[in-house]
Amino acid sequence: MINNSNRLDIAQEYFNKAYKSQMEGRLDEAIDYYKISIDLFPTAEAHTFLGWAYSVKGKYEDAIDECYIAIEIDENYGNPYNDIGEYLINLKRYEEAIIWLEKAINAPRYSLRHFPYYNLGRIYEKKGEWFKALSYYKDAANLNPDFDPAKKAIIRVTTLLN
Repeated sequence: MINNSNRLDIAQEYFNKAYKSQMEGRLDEAIDYYKISIDLFPTAEAHTFLGWAYSVKGKYEDAIDECYIAIEIDENYGNPYNDIGEYLINLKRYEEAIIWLEKAINAPRYSLRHFPYYNLGRIYEKKGEWFKALSYYKDAANLNPDFDPAKKAIIRVTTLLN
């Protein structure tokens, strides 16, 4: 008989296989492994990463749905909030995206906080609000000085302002 601890361990093994498959470009295989992981022991991370795999295939609505489930499981986990925001940017639904990105910034459990700042910068740059975009890009760069997209965006927007 499989107890919860064993289920979690096996689910983690499938999650790791899924992530490896995704990083190697085998998206359908990754999606299958994420689903097995979720069937064994649903986690916010597995649903978020399944959503990410869907997004790479351009299935943004499915990706958003997975992020909603992730938030139901763990509302403190920041990744799905940012991911929803990013998917909405790709769908050109900027005002909706802002709400989710602000939630990501305020999420208690989130180690990649520079991403929502960067994504907010992207939105404001698209809207032509250069100073606001620049401010968010600078926040992203301050949170992660090695994050090259933010550094490049700062240069790009600064050039527009000159």
